[in-house]
Amino acid sequence: MSDDYLARIGRLIRDARQHRGWSQAHLGEALGTSQSAVNRIERGNQNISLEMIARIGEALDSEIVSLGYSGPMHLRVVGGRRLSGAIDVKTSKNACVALLCASLLTSGRTVLRRVARIEEVFRLLEVLSSIGVRTRWINEGRDLEIVPPAELDLAGMDEDAARRTRSIIMFLGPLLHRMDQFRIPYAGGCDLGTRSVEPHMQALRRFGLSVAATDGAYHAVVDRSVRPDRPIVLTERGDTVTENALLAAARHDGVTVIRNASSNYMVQDLCFFLERLGVRVEGVGTTTLTVHGVRDIDVDVDYSPSEDPVEAMSLIAAAVVTGSELTVRRVPAEFLDIELAVLEEMGLDHDRGSEYRADNGRTRLVDITVRPSKLEAPIDKIHPMPFPGLNIDNVPFFAAIAATAHGSTLIHDWVYDNRAIYLTDLNRLGGRLQLLDPHRVLVEGSTRWRAAEMMCPPALRPAVVVLLAMMAAEGTSVLRNVYVINRGYEDLAARLNSIGAQIETFRDI
Repeated sequence: MSDDYLARIGRLIRDARQHRGWSQAHLGEALGTSQSAVNRIERGNQNISLEMIARIGEALDSEIVSLGYSGPMHLRVVGGRRLSGAIDVKTSKNACVALLCASLLTSGRTVLRRVARIEEVFRLLEVLSSIGVRTRWINEGRDLEIVPPAELDLAGMDEDAARRTRSIIMFLGPLLHRMDQFRIPYAGGCDLGTRSVEPHMQALRRFGLSVAATDGAYHAVVDRSVRPDRPIVLTERGDTVTENALLAAARHDGVTVIRNASSNYMVQDLCFFLERLGVRVEGVGTTTLTVHGVRDIDVDVDYSPSEDPVEAMSLIAAAVVTGSELTVRRVPAEFLDIELAVLEEMGLDHDRGSEYRADNGRTRLVDITVRPSKLEAPIDKIHPMPFPGLNIDNVPFFAAIAATAHGSTLIHDWVYDNRAIYLTDLNRLGGRLQLLDPHRVLVEGSTRWRAAEMMCPPALRPAVVVLLAMMAAEGTSVLRNVYVINRGYEDLAARLNSIGAQIETFRDI
């Protein structure tokens, strides 16, 4: 077989395996071969017989392998339908990826409950499996078990998977405890412009980590004699920066003070997880964290990450944009207080139920019912701030919401270099959005949405915003190549269909 044909077959096998929620090791076990052999097959680096292709198709219960059709996934949306009923919020994508990285801190077994089965998680599982970590879905695929090896095989890392996720940067914190020298690929993920990794490096240098970025990789060296001797002040109150500092401090056998820390939802979940490992963290929910580290951690841990406030905002926005009455259950409202206050100012008609605890025992949840409302543009601009401000990832949803409101709304997305540009894709669907500069968009409402066929924006939240507008538009729309949505949402189309949407997934044959 030609190299190109082998690579195409490898991609088909990889996509089918990931859709099943299996790791490379899991598929290797089902085939009676090794994880490294599966890795070579998926890379197109190993000849493969028709018999083996058939065996793989049978193991994965996937006709996609045996029929041999491929290509990106698309969505066909019949819009203008009202949503109704109730829908539960899934667990947090960003918390799950942080906890997967944190599982490298312990020599014991980690079980994460109700893990989001999304592409971002699958990419990290690919990386973990390729370096020797045993991962498997348990309890009918609801939960995830992670067991690290005594020694990690970083030379075997699946670099293709690593480059497709920004979360790989959070391997730096755990790995500096385990290896004196190591290499990881540049972080990838959404196309949101340049996000500097320098704040990460500034924090981790205090633990003896020095990094040279060359040849598409970070080359790290650890000086064990260097220890943080004064509080670490983060130059950016970023979520992943704070998480990396926490991961580094967790196995520093002393007290580490982290100032200007993020107190956002995924950081709090990571702190709660570290406490289960025996690491005491003071100041959770504030911008100063005091970490009492433990040099060696050999603990079995069972943890339930909390629900995702950004997915909750997505579902609330879906109800608003489609003019529907919908109950969104298990909403972590403490991380949506500002968003809900802005929506209330705009005239949203909604009710909140009584508070109750998430499965982690700490995060407060509520059920929220949204009803059709006549919205007015907010007086102030919409702009993100670190928690407890309006969440950076929730800003794009206000573009679609503002387009349904009467009046003009200024949206200032100051964090990312070019995400605001993708919001103007709503103009293809009848929106009236004017790009003032790479960070500011003026939205004119109200909008009469119209159906269209278009490519999916390469950034997660703007892509979902386009999907929501298609759901509101009369007629049939097509959104092509929705891989980026699958990075952050589990079975989003099917779940929206369960509450009244009409969305069909398909591929080009």
